[in-house]
Amino acid sequence: MAGKSDFLFGIRAVIEAIRSGKEIEKVLVKKGLQGELYEELVETMKEASITWKTVPVERINRATRKNHQGVIAFVSAISYHDLENTMIGLFEEGKNPLVLVLDGVTDIRNMGAIARSAECGGVDAIIIPEKGGAPINADAVKTSAGALHNIPVCRVSNLYKAVEYLHNSGLKVVAASEKGNQVYTEVDYTGPTAIVMGAEDKGVSSQILKISDEGAKIPIKGTIGSLNVSVAAGVLIYEVVRQRM
Repeated sequence: MAGKSDFLFGIRAVIEAIRSGKEIEKVLVKKGLQGELYEELVETMKEASITWKTVPVERINRATRKNHQGVIAFVSAISYHDLENTMIGLFEEGKNPLVLVLDGVTDIRNMGAIARSAECGGVDAIIIPEKGGAPINADAVKTSAGALHNIPVCRVSNLYKAVEYLHNSGLKVVAASEKGNQVYTEVDYTGPTAIVMGAEDKGVSSQILKISDEGAKIPIKGTIGSLNVSVAAGVLIYEVVRQRM
């Protein structure tokens, strides 16, 4: 029933895993799958807001040749936290929140490296989207040196609304962007802050840029146009540490 600790397969096994509360990253379903059990699976996934994708059977066969019945579920290596409960808890503890928002960061190793820097720099939570972000699997946890077990990760269905919620909760939203209006060291991070890091190719989405309070850019002196996103995140996190010391 279980694969290399990263996935489950078989329709009934996946249904029961979802109902038992296991954290599921995504489900792959064979194209053309039908039947009552399949309908039950779809209904269960909808109720639990699980992301699924229909794929050719060869895609599933690459993961396992066992009797998968056309369904495989990738299990998260961590438990996710609710964003609102996390923020309420931070304010109740009297924290000066520092939150990291990852907008389109899809590389697993970058995800792990960012989490490691975040944990070392005292980041209180990481926010990622349900779709369009790196899966948090065993590789991500390993790259993070275990940091992903020590820092709350909130997975949200709508990243724009999540950033809007942070803004309305009193956090200054700082988007790391080459289009930023200030050099990153000129931004004040001493109050409650959310730093948004974007994908290396596209950067922070235009929607989120519009509702950000500040745009922070890191000067580039060489010929390559940008830093690796995990390095850029580390630079900004430790500027926050410096200012708050």
